[in-house]
Amino acid sequence: MGLISQETKDQVLAATDIVAVIGAYIDVKRAGPAYKALCPFHHEKSPSFNINPHRQRFHCFGCGKDGDAITFVREYENLTFSDAVKRLATRAGIAVVEDKLDPKEDKARRQRGRQLDLHREVAEFLHKMLFKREATHARDYLKSRGFGKEMAERWMIGWMPEDAKVFMDWARAKGFTGRELVDSGIFVQKERGGVYVRFRDRLMIPIRNEHGDVIAFTGRQLREDPRSGKYINSPETVLFKKSNVLFALERARKAILNENAVVICEGQLDVICCHEQGIEHVIGSQGTALTPNHARLLGRYAKKGAIVCFDADKAGFAATEKAFRALAEEDIPVRVARMPEGDDPDSYLRKHGPDAFRQILAGAVNFFDFLIERATAENRLADLQQRSAFARECASLLAAVQNPVSREDMINHVATRLRTGAPELRDAVLRAARGAKNKPPERVRGDAAPEPEKVEAFDIDPVVAYLCSLALHSTAAQEWLGEQFETLHEAADHLAGVPLLETILSARPDATSHVAVNSFVAGLTEGQRQALISDPTFHDDPPEDPVAAAASAVGELSAKVLHRRDQDIKAQMGRPGLAPDEMIRLLHEAKRIAELLKGVDQRFVFSDRFAPSRKPAPKPFRRGNPSGSGPEISP
Repeated sequence: MGLISQETKDQVLAATDIVAVIGAYIDVKRAGPAYKALCPFHHEKSPSFNINPHRQRFHCFGCGKDGDAITFVREYENLTFSDAVKRLATRAGIAVVEDKLDPKEDKARRQRGRQLDLHREVAEFLHKMLFKREATHARDYLKSRGFGKEMAERWMIGWMPEDAKVFMDWARAKGFTGRELVDSGIFVQKERGGVYVRFRDRLMIPIRNEHGDVIAFTGRQLREDPRSGKYINSPETVLFKKSNVLFALERARKAILNENAVVICEGQLDVICCHEQGIEHVIGSQGTALTPNHARLLGRYAKKGAIVCFDADKAGFAATEKAFRALAEEDIPVRVARMPEGDDPDSYLRKHGPDAFRQILAGAVNFFDFLIERATAENRLADLQQRSAFARECASLLAAVQNPVSREDMINHVATRLRTGAPELRDAVLRAARGAKNKPPERVRGDAAPEPEKVEAFDIDPVVAYLCSLALHSTAAQEWLGEQFETLHEAADHLAGVPLLETILSARPDATSHVAVNSFVAGLTEGQRQALISDPTFHDDPPEDPVAAAASAVGELSAKVLHRRDQDIKAQMGRPGLAPDEMIRLLHEAKRIAELLKGVDQRFVFSDRFAPSRKPAPKPFRRGNPSGSGPEISP
């Protein structure tokens, strides 16, 4: 497998409509010549996500995310660059051509591909083992939970033999190495050498990613053993990151979109039971607390809200509160299904059937009503002092709500239910919100601390940034600026970012082709790219007369250079012990610059912002060059 060729990338982008691509993931609305949407990469209430169909680029003025259709698909679906290109190529019916790949990247890709193959084949082997004579007790367990052969086939449920040699012999015959099996988490490396199988005599439930690939397993204990947990999960691997995976999302996604809501359970068998009973908008949290990554993932599908359906015990209550915090960050309304004590969705469905469980889901209550009902049942709201203390507990949870309108409604509702003052509760929420901002983000246990991306800063003068935008988006301006080599080269000593402008003029990307421009911008360093896209003019269409606008900006650039040179000379003249001949030379230089500045200052007003709609000043002049390329800045 190699790198996708530049020709293929350009062909894919040329055949792709970025508005249609992004519109397949999120709601977009026309806003004049462009389109707007709520940014899918950060929380916001007013749309700052802009899609420019002419340039085939998107840009969020809130969080700064920017790029073409490939960038969007890569970021939204958390894909590699190559996989994002392939996804769009398939959509456009284009064959992918690959060049030679970097050895390190090739090794990583091969390892991931090998692990996907290993997990797929292991899942198939374990599924076949479930129907062997030795697995009678595993099938009996499934029957006791109300599951038959059809369910086992639909979910590819398997059985890991108690005799580890059976699996080891199979793996060896398939050509899987010990290292690959250790990397998969199925084998465990012993401290003193050797390996052993992590799962033995367990019902094996495959865990899949959003695309349906098997990436991990859960092993359910079949014979009680106090030395081992009831459930054992695969450890985190190159394929499996627990904080990013929701059980059965690949199956539930369509139903969640249809319902515009999601039901979140704890156990995988709970989820399977719901699906088998026709309640398909259900997913599982993998036996871990719902994380911010999980919430962001659900935010793509469940707009109306989430129903949390955890066990009615202390651990379930704590998990419900954590789920609320994560979901509130993504502005996903949360309701809680009140399960009878001692029941979970699986047991309740087996006892009472799907219609009764649907009634429980329909009767799910607002999260804070659930908290208040629970506190009332525990006799924690008997007097004003207790209610005030409970209100303070609610404040930190209310502070997690990002939508100010929703938060205010909840504050008033909780205050009314607790018969306490809304202003006092509001103040407590604001204090909690301020404290949360100063608190370092919580990491999921087992996740490594993320390393901040190191981007080398690239400074650019705003006038230079405007000229870069003109050069990238107007052929006429690009050609005219290419003739101003001396003026721009001289300015490079005094204004930041000129070398980037010279790079653009040297490369001469086709300004009429969004593919060529986007490809050029993508090839810059991250610092250069950020400097360009951070300038507002980069996202505007060129002015009606781009050459006149370029001439005006070059004149302003030249004037800034003259002022910088004037400042430098005055600073040099102030040095102590300056030789008389050096002072005379500096005086002559200062006089020449002062003469040039007399005409310049009357025409140009310095500004840190350049908009394409600004009226261009009269064309600057250059001695001996009637077409005008700016004031002379060379003595």
